[in-house]
Amino acid sequence: MNKPHSPYTAAITGGGFLYEETCILLPLLLSDNREELLRDEALNNRLLHINSETSRKRNIAEISRRYDTMPASFWTRFQSMDQDDQKVALFFVILKTYKICFDLHINVTMRKWNSISKKVEHDDLMMEFNEIAAKDQFVDSWSDATKKRVASAYLTILRKINMIRPDSSLTSIQCSNWRLYIELGEMWFLEASLLQPYQIENIKKELL
Repeated sequence: MNKPHSPYTAAITGGGFLYEETCILLPLLLSDNREELLRDEALNNRLLHINSETSRKRNIAEISRRYDTMPASFWTRFQSMDQDDQKVALFFVILKTYKICFDLHINVTMRKWNSISKKVEHDDLMMEFNEIAAKDQFVDSWSDATKKRVASAYLTILRKINMIRPDSSLTSIQCSNWRLYIELGEMWFLEASLLQPYQIENIKKELL
């Protein structure tokens, strides 16, 4: 549980990317009787097919947390996207939902992208944890094991969206639906997707 006054949580370790699970639960989340349907799924495992009830409830809780970050209209549009664009959209939601992922991405991954190495590795993230912990008592209270799990979960998410190659080098996200983020007033996400400035300008010219 978060300590008071901290915007951070380690809850990303509870499930990870959860793309398939999100797609499965989305009709329930969009339903008028959402709470009843989610409770039934947590108990009876009709859709997720996750044997552990504890894991099932944890995944449902995290997907619900992410769902509530965005308006229902976003998720309606999400349903009509192809799989690649859905994964990009889910990455966007994760950055919006978990400040620890947002800070790691902005302060480490984007900085590394603009450096000579263009690689992000586990040690880079752990150094950023030291910076965050120096300013936030709650993160400072995390064990090294928790910090490592959060870092690993974040790196796994980058692999899921093909932002990290097998050699740890970074590459920009491919997406056919940049208009969505511009319409949401979330232009920062184009830069967070590691697009080059000229690419962002071209997209803006086409869409604005």
